[in-house]
Amino acid sequence: MRTINTTQTVALPENVTGTVKNRSVILKGPRGSLTKDFSHMEVDISITKGVIKVSKWFGSRKETAGVRTVCSHIKNLIVGVTKGFEYKMRFVYAHFPINVITDNGGKTVEVRNFLGERVVRVVNMLDGVTAAISTGTKDEIVLSGNDIEKVSQSAANIQQSTAVKNKDIRKFLDGIYVSEKGNIVKDF
Repeated sequence: MRTINTTQTVALPENVTGTVKNRSVILKGPRGSLTKDFSHMEVDISITKGVIKVSKWFGSRKETAGVRTVCSHIKNLIVGVTKGFEYKMRFVYAHFPINVITDNGGKTVEVRNFLGERVVRVVNMLDGVTAAISTGTKDEIVLSGNDIEKVSQSAANIQQSTAVKNKDIRKFLDGIYVSEKGNIVKDF
């Protein structure tokens, strides 16, 4: 069964401008510019008068579900260029205190003394993501950037670098975990 037409729209705020070319969406806002390529999705994307319209003609159930997915990605781009994304990660340890250092202006994170091991784990942040040690909270690192996919992937890379090997993970809960997700620009 094919649906004749599925359409969804996303309204752009006043301070965000956008262009669409070959299913590639470019949004510019106060925090910078973000680009997302949807050429792998067979949908029609157009922009008129500050409204992005995503539609799919004669799509199956799975293909029409992709329309909402594209709209969700565009909404994340809008939040990224207006507010930005911020992930807070906490260090969890039972005995050996985890020591974390940021280098290269927040582009690399070094994890030391994890489970008392002498190996230094170096995690590179993706483009546009900066890491900083939290000043107000003990044992916390803050990742910030405009692209939610890059910020969350950088957080996942840090968490996976502290995976416990060859031990019972129910007992050894040490690691660096995401504790809070939010925006850089807070709404009051």
